[in-house]
Formats: sequence, C-alpha cells, structure tokens
Amino acid sequence: MFSLSRGRYLARLAQSQADVQAAQALRWRAFVSARGRGLAAGEALDADAFDAACRHVLVEEAGSGRLVCCFRLLPLESGRELHRSYSAQFYDLTPLSAYAGRMLEMGRFCVDPDCRDPDILRLAWGAVTRLVDAEGIEMLFGCSSFLTTDFDSCADAFAVLAERHLAPKRWRVRVKAPKVIRYARQLLGRKGDPKQAMLKMPPLLRSYLGMGGWVSDHAVVDEDLGTLHVFTGLEIGAIPPERARALRLVAG
Repeated sequence: MFSLSRGRYLARLAQSQADVQAAQALRWRAFVSARGRGLAAGEALDADAFDAACRHVLVEEAGSGRLVCCFRLLPLESGRELHRSYSAQFYDLTPLSAYAGRMLEMGRFCVDPDCRDPDILRLAWGAVTRLVDAEGIEMLFGCSSFLTTDFDSCADAFAVLAERHLAPKRWRVRVKAPKVIRYARQLLGRKGDPKQAMLKMPPLLRSYLGMGGWVSDHAVVDEDLGTLHVFTGLEIGAIPPERARALRLVAG
C-alpha cells in the first residue's frame, strides 16, 4: 500500500468508501461551508461522478488520524484520453490531444481551513512526486481555482499570469465553458504588482508555477463553487533540477 510519512503527517491512498467519503466531507468544508455557501441538510459532501474513476490521496496527522488535506488523481495513457478528465468539461483540450506521454490530472485539492502548516502542502507534493516517478507520468494538469468570482480583486495575479506564465502556443487550450474571462486579452500590456499577485494566487497554483507550470489564457467562471479557475499544466521534464531534487527528497 502506498504511504509516505514526514514529521507529523502521513500521506496515503484511500482504501475504502469511508476514506473517500472523509475526503468528500473535507472538500465540502473547504469549498462550501468555510465560505458560507450553505447547502441543505444532508448534503455535506462534495461528490461527483469523477470520484469513482480517481485515486484519492489523504494527508492525515500521524498521531490523531485527523484528515488535513486531500486530492484526487486520474491517470491517462496519453492526450487521446483527455475527454475522460474533469477539466474537459470546461476547456477544449484539443491542442493537447496529440500529447504522447502519460498524463495525470490532479483535482479537488484542498487543505483543512483550520490548518496553516506548510508541511502539509510539502508532503502532498512529495506524494504526487512519488506517484509521478513510479508511473512514468510526463505531464501533470488540472484546474487551479481562485476562491472568488470577483475578477477585479485578483487582477494583479491574472496580469502576472498573462505576462509570465501562459501555456506554450502548441498546448494552449481553447474556450469551451459558457462563461469565461479572457484575461490575457483584457489585461494586455498591464504589469501586475508581483507582491499583490502572490497574495491573491492560490497556494497550489504558486506551487505549479514555481516548478515551471503554465496556464490557459482565459479563466472559467464556476458559479456553482463560486470560483474562477484556469487550466494548469506542468511538464515533468521541465521542472528545474534543484526543485526536482527537493521534491524527491520529500518523496523518499
């Protein structure tokens, strides 16, 4: 069984439906309850049809067993299978359909809103690194969400994305969702404030970008979750050597 421990925390794959439901409950707390987006009684799980096809990674406190972080992973043999992904609901992924290497979609990443320990994110990326190496994954991708639909409040972050982090043209996904913000066009020539950008940038997205990741030129407005998200890709071979070594130290 896959497991990885560092300090106070243990990362492992879900082994039962109860494990998956614990992840769904944490997702609900992080995505819905903690932001005041209440649902009717009895609906305190964030669940969808993709859960059954994915592997679920749980990060727990080693002593108490408390779940502090979770995410799900969907392995794909190549770009020909992208239609199976969660991201394909929102983005036209045709430009990536010719990608020949193995791919891994990471989604529904969340940390317990009451936890602020950076070791949690570090161990989560260590777990992803071990799985990427074990399975020969060449590209990691997913949707990175800003926890707001207020574009103006995140304009500096999007300006920095447009200026520095757009996907290579050959991999740049196209518009599919009914409601999008074409921020790269809208903010053309604007210099974002880097400090403000980092304050507004989701931690997961900052991690992707720090490893050489890139994003779509438009953001999808997800009214159901109250988020703006961008398609995010990371070619494993492009990760800077020093960062790759640091990840593998955590991955063991």
